[in-house]
Amino acid sequence: MRFEPADWAVVPLDNPLAHDPSIIGAKAAHLAHAAMAGLPVLPGFVLVPASRVPGATIGTEPPRTGHEALRAAWRTLAEERDTRRPLVVRSSSRHEDSAESSMAGHFDSVLDVRGWEDFVSAVRTVLASARRIRPLRPTAEQPPTGDDMAVLVQPMLTSAVGGVMFGADPVAGRTDRILVSAVRGGPDQLVGGGTQGTRYQLTRYARVVGGDSAAHDGPLSRGQLVRLVSLARKTQRLFGSPQDMEFGFDGEGRLWLFQARPITAMTRRPPRGARLLGPGPVAETLPGVLQPLEEDLWLTPMSQGLKLALDIAGAAPRRRLRGLPVVRTVRGRAVADLRLLGVVPPAHPLLDRVNPAPGARRAAAAWRVGRLRSALPLLALDLMADVDRALAEFPPPAEMLSGWLVDAVAWGRQTLSALHAQESLAGALLRADHGATAAGEALAELAEGRSRKLTDEQLIARHPVVLTLLPPALAARPPLPATDPVTALPRGVGVLPAREGLRLRIRWVQEMQVRMLAQLADRLAGGHGTLPLSRLALLRWDEVVHAAQGGGLPADLADRVSRPDAGTLPVAFRLADGVPVAAPTGASSAPDQGQGAGGGFGAGTAWDGQGQRPERPVLIVASLDPSLAPLLPDLAGLVAETGSPLSHLAVLAREYHVPTAVGVIGATVRFPTGTPLTVDGGTGAVTGRDVPRIASVTAGQEPAA
Repeated sequence: MRFEPADWAVVPLDNPLAHDPSIIGAKAAHLAHAAMAGLPVLPGFVLVPASRVPGATIGTEPPRTGHEALRAAWRTLAEERDTRRPLVVRSSSRHEDSAESSMAGHFDSVLDVRGWEDFVSAVRTVLASARRIRPLRPTAEQPPTGDDMAVLVQPMLTSAVGGVMFGADPVAGRTDRILVSAVRGGPDQLVGGGTQGTRYQLTRYARVVGGDSAAHDGPLSRGQLVRLVSLARKTQRLFGSPQDMEFGFDGEGRLWLFQARPITAMTRRPPRGARLLGPGPVAETLPGVLQPLEEDLWLTPMSQGLKLALDIAGAAPRRRLRGLPVVRTVRGRAVADLRLLGVVPPAHPLLDRVNPAPGARRAAAAWRVGRLRSALPLLALDLMADVDRALAEFPPPAEMLSGWLVDAVAWGRQTLSALHAQESLAGALLRADHGATAAGEALAELAEGRSRKLTDEQLIARHPVVLTLLPPALAARPPLPATDPVTALPRGVGVLPAREGLRLRIRWVQEMQVRMLAQLADRLAGGHGTLPLSRLALLRWDEVVHAAQGGGLPADLADRVSRPDAGTLPVAFRLADGVPVAAPTGASSAPDQGQGAGGGFGAGTAWDGQGQRPERPVLIVASLDPSLAPLLPDLAGLVAETGSPLSHLAVLAREYHVPTAVGVIGATVRFPTGTPLTVDGGTGAVTGRDVPRIASVTAGQEPAA
């Protein structure tokens, strides 16, 4: 956009046209609206293309245009009271400071502008940034047109204390808190990301409840905090929502509002009483992203089996067990109710001792449990024998009728429920056996098979125990892992304890289902090409049954897409509108703690922004430089050694849902490129990918009463 003064109009902030963001941009319009309401806003004017200004209307003074009008406006502002004072020249694009996208720090601002020539140069610098930077989220109502930028001009205030204030806590999602970050000097130090400043967390009545201000030696006095909270409440009433504000106190102690815009990307808060979920022990059985059919085949029976085990043990009231799934998927990953399974200690131990189940039912459960301790090993042997016999009697899938294939998969779903129930009870009631495990036997068989030069398929056919080393999936099977040449000698699955034997049968039944469905997919495709098993996985189980009965495949199957891998879930979390929000669990791990800046939870690979970008990069930087904004899309996380959660780049990161932690000391040295990391944007914790589980238990351990 060229700058020729003759083609531009001058709109003072007190002109009614200055309230229209489609003319002067949202930043300037918000300040004009605030000034009209009596809030402490510096005077100023806005330069807009003359073609954008509507014709004169009754009661409205038309803006002046041309070189002389601009020079007169500049002289009035810069030479007030016959003294030269510096100006600040800022962007006011129609695409920034909206409720959906702030574009924080994306466009240029020029501070300390003195003299006419420097003023014209500053205006051209701001306009040039409009050409260089495209809107992050252009809307259909305001698509990029090339003349979206207006230029806001105000006196430059030398702040004794300045900072940023949020009328709500965007990291915690709390509208009853106000966040302030302040420094001695102007707020530009904070929004640039190079300084953290002193943080204050305040109630809406100006009581300090958190932050860095415990020593009461911060730059803001008690009286100044009260005035800031009052300003936050006034701007919220004026604009109808909490605002993101920049402020400054001048040398005489007067408070000025430099900017007000909607807070974007507020973190969702879980409702009261939301369940504590997490991968927990179920991730051992189903570690990856489940597609719809995999969920129906394997997760639903697991939930039914665990629910049955909890009911037999009397660990939870039946009403609660009927009303919720013990296991479910979040972002396609299997997660469990951690408190129901006893994976984490109860929130209120004393209250939790009072089991709401009726006394007679608790007594019956105790009696059953007592009998089960002696009977369960024999019951497990009987169940495993039945499963082995049924699996052996199935003919090769190619020789089975389509209906028989469906019946075999359905039998597998029912059998998995029983296997999961007994496996859970075995882990809870039987003495832990630290001897043979299915995985250990699989590694021994694998090592011996490798020494005989057997292929993966030959190994699986001869020693199906090696399937324990591979997760179930309706997709191409990955290769078996490499193994050390020296390992324990194989002894056979007959030496496995009851629980390990049950877990092995779960894997065998899942593999049988995969083989049956692979054959069924070929038949459902008919003469219309092929139907890969990975496409069949996009159906639900009832749709597969319907198609096998002659009803045909769903018409929209070609349009369905696989569930993406959105990364590792937090160890423990609660759901807020379907979004996982990490929850503290009192874990013993000692993560590298910074300050949470929002964006959720993510996992990926450390990256310094140079060289090849990893598939899921966690960007590690020294400070939150706004120039890093182009790198934000598709980041799995952002970690900075310094910076404020209220800085421009932190705001943008929240808009992109990038988990962000700031104040992580030495991050650029301790997390070199290639380090696997998890980032919790809520707590600021940065840890290695292989985070210890919150409790050393598995799905079979006894649930908390």
